[in-house]
Amino acid sequence: MKKSLLLLFLVVILATLPLITQQGTEFGGADGEAEEAITKIHPEYKPWFNSIWEPPGAETESLLFALQAAIGAGFIGYFIGVMRQRNKQTKQELSEKSKHVTH
Repeated sequence: MKKSLLLLFLVVILATLPLITQQGTEFGGADGEAEEAITKIHPEYKPWFNSIWEPPGAETESLLFALQAAIGAGFIGYFIGVMRQRNKQTKQELSEKSKHVTH
């Protein structure tokens, strides 16, 4: 339990430290960086297609990204939990079988 709390504390520190130390800067995404690099290399480049829907603001975009990350983390956590339980159940069944065989 202590180890988990320590790790959680470290994660929170690592996530908030850049936000505190780099105040006043904009944290852009990879899409913006790629667009800027392409424009420098090939100024007359035209995208193949445009977005179907553009979020109304950066906050909405951040919310959708966070929601996507939360759903992914939830899925991964659920999958790990199911696999651990299945593993535990299999070991328990093998243990019970070995008891019946030896007696």
